[in-house]
This record gives sequence, structure tokens and C-alpha cells, in this order.
Amino acid sequence: MQSGRFNRREFLGATLGAGAALALTPEWLRAFQQPGGTLIQRAIPSTGEMLPALGLSFSNHPGCADHAALTQVLKAFADAGGRVYDAMHVSPASEQFHITAANDLGIQNKLFWSTRGTPGNVALQADLINTHIDSLLTRLKVSKIDLVMLPATADAAALTALKEQKKAGRVRYIAVQTIVVKSQAAQVEAIMRNEPIDFIGVDYDVSNRFAEDTLLPLAQERKIGVMAFFPLSNSYGMSCAGSTQLFARAGTRALPEWAADFDAKTWAQFFLKYVISHPAVTVARPGTTKPAHMLENIGGGIGRLPNEATRKRMAEFIDALPPAPPPPAGPPPLPPGIALPVAVIERYVGEYTAASGFTATFRREGDKLLVKPGNNPEVPLLARSETRFQDPRGPFFEFQLDAQGKVTGAVLEQQGAQGVQKIPLMRK
Repeated sequence: MQSGRFNRREFLGATLGAGAALALTPEWLRAFQQPGGTLIQRAIPSTGEMLPALGLSFSNHPGCADHAALTQVLKAFADAGGRVYDAMHVSPASEQFHITAANDLGIQNKLFWSTRGTPGNVALQADLINTHIDSLLTRLKVSKIDLVMLPATADAAALTALKEQKKAGRVRYIAVQTIVVKSQAAQVEAIMRNEPIDFIGVDYDVSNRFAEDTLLPLAQERKIGVMAFFPLSNSYGMSCAGSTQLFARAGTRALPEWAADFDAKTWAQFFLKYVISHPAVTVARPGTTKPAHMLENIGGGIGRLPNEATRKRMAEFIDALPPAPPPPAGPPPLPPGIALPVAVIERYVGEYTAASGFTATFRREGDKLLVKPGNNPEVPLLARSETRFQDPRGPFFEFQLDAQGKVTGAVLEQQGAQGVQKIPLMRK
């Protein structure tokens, strides 16, 4: 290591050398903090309420990791002063895990909750928004949800329903969000100019600076907070490995010496400090399921930040890096599915149909659930939870259950040109 700085690979080697079940002790936290350092605070423009500028999400990957370890990650995040806990870009099952982890730790009232306005990416109907918020309040055991977001494509009726929830005191802040700001900037801008929203959520990192052109200056002008999604990656993906384009471009090269001027010891901290240093950004929300990464990220929200001249130098430095090497031929290997009782698998057997006429047929073979989606070949699914299954070709099926545990339908999730598409399927 040179000058106290090291790359993500070196850090992982050091932490994993202590064993796979990393104990997130205060000593480990202090290793990535400046002496006496605390998380940088930012004011929510519409109210002046202060928030730590570094958030946390487990994204959509709890099925890929050990839940006990993820709960430990959340505890260490909160112990370090973190509050903004985001379950925006997750399935209903993953949302429930976020809730369960916080409730198990007894810290649900200490966190600043950010989530979506409907259960999954289903039709944005007012009654669904109201019902979902009812459900969140009950499951979180809180009286108000801090921040609720709708997609930038939401219609006026959906926004009206969310504003009514805020007026009723059940939601504190409302927002619109997109993970494809380059193609949805016009929708976001129109809502910012015409609706009384408190936040926007946009994809933003040092190599993906599109939001800087119009949306971030407009947020400052209109006194709207900004949650920066994916500050450590310039691509959005659903794999358990996550997206690592920025890290791939940095490779094994050392940080520039001048990174020490703003207290960046690793590439992750370099990337995070670029995002947090923009004056419009209220909170940067990296997603991680790995204890070592969480500890590293904490350091990105502590200490000095780059000034405008240094930010320009950082952007130029990243732009000059070679592009990320092409991914290896073929998809990365998927983690094995979890074992489920035959009785659980059996309850999903049957045909499910979308409004478009698409049909997915499920059958059980031994302890496996198989699917034949449309005219595609039948394949065995990988169980990620009791309700969530992955097609090895990429898509996910999230089964929907009523209060009595009866299967009422499913949601097909697949990556599309505009991000993750979620298609409701009704059971025949």
C-alpha cells in the first residue's frame, strides 16, 4: 500500500483474509474514517432537515446473499451514522427483506425510509398507492414513510394520489425517479417545473454526468433534493455480481496522488466523493450486499470533498481511462437456487397470463419448479426466496400471495431498453 491508499481488490483481500463472516467491529469502521470523522450532512431543500449524504440499499439482490450478513451490514451502516435506507429498486420480496432486517434490529424508527409508491412496477393506480402505503406503515410499525417515489412516467392521477398521502401526514416527502435519465430527462424536468415535489432520484456517477446539464441545476433553483442512484457504476444490472464498469476501467492502477487532497483512499471513495461533492446532491445511494464494500463506502461520505476545479480534474481523469474490457463470453455463472419444500413449489403450478396474451406455464418436477414462457423452451427455475424465482436466461418471476397464502398471480421482471420491465401475470 502506498500513502495509506489501496484499491478495492487489496481491501477485499485484507478483509476476507479474516474469514468469510467478517465481524463489523468499530475498529474496522475506524479504519476507513478520518480521525474524528462523521458522515457529511446535507439539508433537504424543501424543509432544511439534515440527512447524512451517504445512503444504503441492498438493491434487488438479497436472494444472492446471506440474510444474516446483510442484517449485519445494515447494523454497521446505522452504527456509523447512516440513515437513508432505500428500497426503491427492488422486488416486493426484497422490499420485505429491507423491512425485516430493520425491524429485527429495532432501528426502523431511526432510519430515513425511501421506497416506491406501489408494490412492484405495476400499474400506477391511486388505490394501489394508498394500499401499498397502508401496508408499509403496518409492516414498518411507523406512523409515516419518509420518502415515496414514483417513476418519471407516472401520470397526473398517480402524483395526485401521492400528494394526498403527503397532505394526510402519512408520507413526509414525495419524489419522481428514473434510472435512465438520458431518455427520461424531459419527463423529470416537466414534473420538477410543474409539481410540488421534494426530491428527484436519478442515475449519476463520474462517468455518467448527463444529470449535470439541466436537472441538477434545476433542482438547486427549485429547491428540490436529489438522490443519486448508482454512484459507483455507469450501468444498471440485475446480476448478483452487480455492475462494475467504473471499477473495471480503473483496474489495478493506483489512485492519483491528488486524491489524498479530498481524503479518498480507494476508488470507491473517489467515485462517491465526486457525486456527493455536487452541491445539488442531497444523498448518494450506493447499493451493496457485501460488508467489506459497505465499510469502504462509509469512507466516501467522510472527510474533505473536492472543489469545482478538482471535480473537473476527476471527470477528465476518468474520461481518459480506457473503456472497460468486454465481458467474458457468455453470461456469468448464476449462484445456485435455495432448496424449498415440495409443498411450496407445488402451490405455484399452473398457467399465468399477461394482458398481452403472453402465457407462462409452471410445473413441478421433483423439487424443482419449471417454466415454459410463451414459445420459449422449458427450463428449471432457480429459487431465490419462497416467492421469487429466476429463469437462468435472466428474467425473474415473483409470485403474489394474498393474506391467506393463496397464490393470486405473479410478476415477470425482465431487463428492457428502458430499464427493468415488470409485467403482471394473472393465474388462470
